Amino acid sequence: MRDVLVLYYSTHGATRQLAQLIARGIESVPGVQARLRTVPRVSAVCEAVEAAIPDSGAPYVELRDLDECIGLALGSPTRFGNMAAPLKYFLDGTISDWLGGTLAGKPASVFTSTGSMHGGNESTLLSMMLPLLHHGMLIVGLPYSEPVLSTTTSGGTPYGASHVAGPESRAPISEAEKLLAIAQGKRLAEVALKLAGAQ
Repeated sequence: MRDVLVLYYSTHGATRQLAQLIARGIESVPGVQARLRTVPRVSAVCEAVEAAIPDSGAPYVELRDLDECIGLALGSPTRFGNMAAPLKYFLDGTISDWLGGTLAGKPASVFTSTGSMHGGNESTLLSMMLPLLHHGMLIVGLPYSEPVLSTTTSGGTPYGASHVAGPESRAPISEAEKLLAIAQGKRLAEVALKLAGAQ
């Protein structure tokens, strides 16, 4: 089995749910499994630290996860049209992987959740692509050959799966958002498997 890393940060749970749907899509492809990982919160208080192991959910990511994966799905809630600080903090610490080309040539996709329809979904997705491009990754989007992308009235973009959680982050993931997240995971896994086989 080959692993596709699904790395996310989630505050209220919607991004985690998208990660799980993307993992379902990944695991629909024979020979590929999803490796779900998260990142700890960051704090401006130097003494504030997270436990070494999360209380629940996915384990924290380690740099070896990047080396061992054949592809990466990266997810974050929207923070003023950008990715959340904990995910950016982790990516800022991947300089050794950048120098070593750990991720170069591997496919990647991105996903997000926000409180409103115009809350910066697309700019957040684009902001997450930038460090991946610097790492030499190949961006895999959601093409309009996915019919739901043309009919969704909730989340979903050609840049990646998205969810509109509402102002109190309570809106459930819509059927269209679910279908697009699963389709994105499947597409990423198929591309990753092809690229891994070509090397």
